[in-house]
Amino acid sequence: MSRPETAHPAPDPPAAAASPIRILLVEDDDGDALLVEELLAISGAQTDIVRAQTLSEARAEELERFDCVLLDLDLPDARGLAALHRLKADLSDLAVLVLTGLDDERRGIAAVAAGAQDYLVKGQIDGQGLARAVRYAVERRRADEARQQLEVARLHAEENARLERGLLPAPLVRDPGLLLSAHYRPGRRRALLGGDFYDAVEDASGAVHAVIGDVSGHGPDAAALGVCLRIAWRTLVLGGRDADELLSTLQVVHGHERHFAWMFTTLCMVTIAADRRSLSVRRAGHPAPLLIAGAEIARLEGERADPPLGVLDEAGWEPRRHPLPERWSLLLYTDGLIEGRTGAGPARLGEAGLARMLRDELDRGRDGAGGLVATLVERAEDLNGGPLLDDVAALLVQRR
Repeated sequence: MSRPETAHPAPDPPAAAASPIRILLVEDDDGDALLVEELLAISGAQTDIVRAQTLSEARAEELERFDCVLLDLDLPDARGLAALHRLKADLSDLAVLVLTGLDDERRGIAAVAAGAQDYLVKGQIDGQGLARAVRYAVERRRADEARQQLEVARLHAEENARLERGLLPAPLVRDPGLLLSAHYRPGRRRALLGGDFYDAVEDASGAVHAVIGDVSGHGPDAAALGVCLRIAWRTLVLGGRDADELLSTLQVVHGHERHFAWMFTTLCMVTIAADRRSLSVRRAGHPAPLLIAGAEIARLEGERADPPLGVLDEAGWEPRRHPLPERWSLLLYTDGLIEGRTGAGPARLGEAGLARMLRDELDRGRDGAGGLVATLVERAEDLNGGPLLDDVAALLVQRR
């Protein structure tokens, strides 16, 4: 009978070795270069050293791949701080340690003031000290990069807050019988808002005006134009400008405020009568709003599409009037909500898909107070398989 085999636990895998520090040594003296290499070898530090004998050779290297540069201040083609200035000009966040002679510590101090991480005096440094200086330089560089990234994130957050106040204001509606809710989401989770905007204002007569718009393009130029249009629209409404004149006036503002001649803005404006029994819709190349009344969802479109702002100089925007029942909901949105995919194929959600999704959520008892608008955006993203490409803004008005 054969003897049963004894199982032995597998040995632990060896710990992954730390990546070597990649060093560019810029030194024309063979003896000094050999001394630096030996000191680092004696220290036990894991390093990968590439040597350049002149500044030109150093600049020909891919500086981004090095963690640290050891730079002699006396090179055949650059003396003093000239080499440091040129290397920092090539790559501003390069970690540089300068090497100075015994009688030239003054230049080392000047080099630190000019952007070097530290200076080392030849003949006064041992292997451990050299390795420690290199590691400190690398870590300081990484800490500086982290601080810069945090600062950029802080500035983005502040800019986003300013844009949000301009693009996405609190509606000025006094009627307690109306529930207004809105949601905005940048396309592909961009750090900054785009040019989508919305607003709602109740005028002195009790009529409620709501607007939603989408400036072409993305980034600060689109956002700036969106803020201008939204504030101009609110000012005109509060100033008592007739609804039939609002879009023609906005067209003038658009022409003066856009940064590029190719920029245009699609927009939908709704005016709900003071008695809440009818509304009028004006569309400037924008998707039609959806009216929910009982079991029906209607797309409030006219016989023809009027042009976006900024396309035709002599454009007009005719109102389309619609009666309203006692209870109703009205959804205004930008096209980013309906342009997402519904699976692996080319099919898009579209207006019909949005209407079905809206009907489904209303049947579940969800309304504006229950996060209906945010849920629609999240479901559109789920169908798309990830963040939507374009920015999305949606405004829901409900008669309770």
